[in-house]
Amino acid sequence: MRLTTKGRFAVTAMIDLALRQNNGPVTLAAISQRQQISLSYLEQLFGKLRRHELVESTRGPGGGYTLARKAADITVADIIVSVDEPIDATHCGGKENCLGEAGRCMTHELWASLNQRMVEFLDSVSLQKLVDDQLAKGVQIEEKPVPRRAISTTPVVKPIRVNAPNSVFALGNVFAKT
Repeated sequence: MRLTTKGRFAVTAMIDLALRQNNGPVTLAAISQRQQISLSYLEQLFGKLRRHELVESTRGPGGGYTLARKAADITVADIIVSVDEPIDATHCGGKENCLGEAGRCMTHELWASLNQRMVEFLDSVSLQKLVDDQLAKGVQIEEKPVPRRAISTTPVVKPIRVNAPNSVFALGNVFAKT
């Protein structure tokens, strides 16, 4: 069994999201920049995470993603399964016919047992534990800057509106009406 980049990136992005969501919704562009993961790839992953109700999205300015549940209630297994990452060490995909019509291979039970242990382990690790581990390592979370309105001492000058024809044809129409 090998964990592909899909599962690794999904877990990494979810840790990043969980670390920063207290400052409001987190944009995929920000996660992409911090974690060096393609934005389009993150969009695909977060679509799957949203369909599995692990994240919620907020549209518009100031929008982004937040966790749909508490980080303590989301496991690594939840994340990996939601992005369609197979957790399977058997050659047959967990079926009983590794060798086709000949039946199972001699090591089927070994790999099936390994699958079960991997799922149990990944199901025992919560997203909150991974976040706590990162904080214990000293990961710094930047505060989201509060947007400030610019206040200027000079008055705003509004443009002067000229009510004049803006083309030769419009000028001709003005003279045609008189």
